[in-house]
Amino acid sequence: MISQILLLVVLGLGAVGWFVGRARAKGLFTGRHSLAAVPSYHGWHLALWALIPALLVWAVWSGIAPGLVREAVLADPAAASLPAFDMERDAILAEAQALASDPGAAVFNAKAAPLASVFQAAQTRIWLAGAALTLLTLFAGAAWGYSRVSAAFPARTRVERAALIGLLVASLVAILTTAGIVASLLYETGLFFSYVSPIDFLTGTHWAPRVGVDAELGKDFGAVPLFWGTLYIGAVIAMLVAIPLGLMSAVFLTQYASPTLRKWLKPMLEILAGIPTVVYGYFAALTVAPQVRDFAAWMGMANPSTESALAAGMVMGVMIIPFVSSMADDSIAAVPQAMRDGSLAMGATKSETIKRVLLPAALPGIVAGVMLAISRAIGETMIVVMAAGAAARLSANPFDSMTTVTFQIVQLLTGDQEFDSAKTLSAFALGLVLFMVTLALNVVALRVVKRYREAYE
Repeated sequence: MISQILLLVVLGLGAVGWFVGRARAKGLFTGRHSLAAVPSYHGWHLALWALIPALLVWAVWSGIAPGLVREAVLADPAAASLPAFDMERDAILAEAQALASDPGAAVFNAKAAPLASVFQAAQTRIWLAGAALTLLTLFAGAAWGYSRVSAAFPARTRVERAALIGLLVASLVAILTTAGIVASLLYETGLFFSYVSPIDFLTGTHWAPRVGVDAELGKDFGAVPLFWGTLYIGAVIAMLVAIPLGLMSAVFLTQYASPTLRKWLKPMLEILAGIPTVVYGYFAALTVAPQVRDFAAWMGMANPSTESALAAGMVMGVMIIPFVSSMADDSIAAVPQAMRDGSLAMGATKSETIKRVLLPAALPGIVAGVMLAISRAIGETMIVVMAAGAAARLSANPFDSMTTVTFQIVQLLTGDQEFDSAKTLSAFALGLVLFMVTLALNVVALRVVKRYREAYE
């Protein structure tokens, strides 16, 4: 509660600082060019000096406050009866902290109840100290900003520099987050490869992950069936659905549909990209999969499974139609009108112009869209979980159940698992391989798009 109130107070005082700085700068105005910056920039300069240091202090205090509260509670005489065993002591302290936040919470250990009031008092005392330090920093920053308000002060330059630093920090957060993800994958994958040979992992054909350390461990971590299932469902079956439908949709919308019809059909087509994947998963499991099973039985297959690569791939293909369609639409529309007119002037029909002029000219953009769609498809999880099955199988039969890399990652990292075992660490190795594949596809797609744009600019 103190945090929310303090945040509102800090933001309110920051707004007051903006008005004060602006009013102070207006009082210095004596004529044209008498101020180095307009009054609003002086207001922003004062507000930034008031807000940024105060918010930084509060962020730091929020990080160290829980430790200070814990030390204060442990130093209290009421904590003298706590057990010396760390896990048991931490459990009692957690119950006491929950009871301090919610007096009606259930308590399983009688020693937690007396510590609730100690926790509450320590929290109030330490958070009020943090609030006082934050407000003191705010007023000190505001006083410094107010002292800088003068006719010759370049407030605009300072504010724009602060905005530039803010944009740089925002971009660095995204870059560092990506770097952290990659570093985490590399570290955990390195631990996995200390148990299992990379050659066994990348070339083995038997996937049955287990806990343990022995000479035969690598034979159970052959990931080739997972890679095959991922590519077969996401890059073969799904693309056989998405590419024809997406490409024909783009051709119709750009060349045959009237402007009114296009205005209605294009948003309806792109709605497919906004449907949650879990909805596609339910559709695949409850509607498409039984139909595929019945079709397989009609073809004479014995005991066909409801879970199949075909059911998952078909629904996945429908899901990524907008990726192919939108990219092909933009690529076809970007072909210069002179090429269309020249083809028609030579006596070619509209269909011949599309087949022999527009599609070849737009091919780089279409290929880029297909690659982006493949990278989206091979990273899909919910449809595979609900419709494809969990069997790691090397098979070209689309009616067989198969599994993918994403499904195995979910399975390996959920439930009661030993985190430092080869079985759990294999999920990070699978994630790294998937990351590298999707990264390569995106890089190739971006390069193709760049060449395509340069051709007609």
